[in-house]
Amino acid sequence: MTHEILTLLETAQRWHAQGKRLVLATVVSLEGSSYRRPGVRMLIADSNEMCGAVSGGCVEKEVLYKAQSVFSKGIPKIMSYDGRYRLGCEGILYLLIEPFHVSESLAILLESINSRISFNCVSYYSLSEGEDTSLGSQFIIDSVMIPVQKNYQPSEEIQLCFEQEFPPLFQLYIFGSEHDAVALCRMASEMGWRVTIIAAPDEAKTIDFFPGAYELLTLTFAEIESYSFDSDTAIVLMSHSFNKDVQYLIALAEVKPIYFGLLGPSKRREQLIHEFLKHKPETTTDFLDQLYGPAGINLGAENAHEISISIIAEILSVTRNQKPSPLREKKGRIHE
Repeated sequence: MTHEILTLLETAQRWHAQGKRLVLATVVSLEGSSYRRPGVRMLIADSNEMCGAVSGGCVEKEVLYKAQSVFSKGIPKIMSYDGRYRLGCEGILYLLIEPFHVSESLAILLESINSRISFNCVSYYSLSEGEDTSLGSQFIIDSVMIPVQKNYQPSEEIQLCFEQEFPPLFQLYIFGSEHDAVALCRMASEMGWRVTIIAAPDEAKTIDFFPGAYELLTLTFAEIESYSFDSDTAIVLMSHSFNKDVQYLIALAEVKPIYFGLLGPSKRREQLIHEFLKHKPETTTDFLDQLYGPAGINLGAENAHEISISIIAEILSVTRNQKPSPLREKKGRIHE
């Protein structure tokens, strides 16, 4: 998850500035089932501080213990964790634990992530436990290699490779500034989404009103029409003003986000579309078909926080291409 690696890298930069030595643990392979899948990471400082997690909590202490030799020797290693004989996970995890060198290139990587540029991370590993100088990882962005370890170069001796692609940070644009927008903003930011509040110029709100918001923009409808939205974006209209929502729809008529939600009942949605088509009669059905209204899945939600959960759940189901249903009704593994 891009927001997780962003938090980890920002923490690495901060801890390095405090003079701490760092180790990175990455789940590179899995046999059976586990709480988290390959690609999750945990940063460890020589002060025994940890950022991130590689499981639901059953593995981290052992990873911390195994990391001590990496701090003392500076040599990467593979550790395995067999959860079949312990409480918690029921699979075998293989983790690459390696020294984390903070270089000037890390700032370039962070800038690229914040600029919504996708990147990859490649880890070279084996399934044999123990130390091995040929083990290691590197980030790849625009064909530039940024090794995790200082001066690391992949070895031809390593046959196994785990590669992970990190898409641009997922972002949510909330059109509205009332109390339910505050609830949705807070919950979405806790998901790691980059949340932007769009308010009309006549709405006297500051970003302090929206905990977790990345930015607050007061835009005219004309400015919204010229604003750029990419496909890794969700939009929710929740201004509680019928006229504003109509104008927002008009301004966003050419936008194709991955999710476009309309707060309010079905009757209001039909009224919005009817009024919208008076101004945009040439609009194709493709635009109308992408509208999710009423926004959210049926959870019986009533208050602002419950409705926010419902909307976030629907956004997740759309972005992950999943039909919401109880997991107990699912046949087979949770993650295919």
